[in-house]
Amino acid sequence: MLRRLAWLTVAGLTAAGVLTAVRPRAFTPPVAFPVPPPAPAAPDEPAVATFGGGCFWCTEAVFAQVKGVTGVVSGYSGGTAADATYRAVCGGGTGHAEAVQVRFDPAAVSYPELLEVFWRSHDPTTPDRQGADAGPQYRSVVFAHSAGQREQAERYKAAIDAAGVYPAPVVTAVVPFEAFYPAEADHQDYFARNRRAGYCRAVIAPKLDKLRAVFGDRLRPE
Repeated sequence: MLRRLAWLTVAGLTAAGVLTAVRPRAFTPPVAFPVPPPAPAAPDEPAVATFGGGCFWCTEAVFAQVKGVTGVVSGYSGGTAADATYRAVCGGGTGHAEAVQVRFDPAAVSYPELLEVFWRSHDPTTPDRQGADAGPQYRSVVFAHSAGQREQAERYKAAIDAAGVYPAPVVTAVVPFEAFYPAEADHQDYFARNRRAGYCRAVIAPKLDKLRAVFGDRLRPE
């Protein structure tokens, strides 16, 4: 709900010609970041990853840029309810987080490399908050699809803290994956379909610009 209100505010200011004076500051991915740990050679590791990093419009747009990613779906994961809808999840009572499910080609991009993109593209030190979006549905969380993914995520998280990348500890939860509920159709490919929308221009586009400055040729051409 807060994101919707922010979008309306940005849209109104855009129409008034004063957007540049109040544009929300995009999270800046850190540069001094640990190298992704090597991925295990086990052939049975799943080629799917599920992450919650705040607004799924943002997270989906980020992973859609990564070479080796074959598909990204926005949705909900980590809750206790047997199903999830945007309205219910925004209410904060279902326990779900806004999340994306990423399918990838392990020959082109490794799971630890996806973890690097995940941790560089949002602020993992703010519990239940990303920018103006506040609530448990916006928590930072890795949903591990296997014991291998969980071990890699825990090890990388510890390396980030040990390197002092952020001024505060990483609060990202690493939990077993249980279920994923795709979001409604109007939330899928949101940035790709709404590039001129106020929220996309003010929040998502600057985030992608900063990500491109860090990852360079590891992302798809614009």
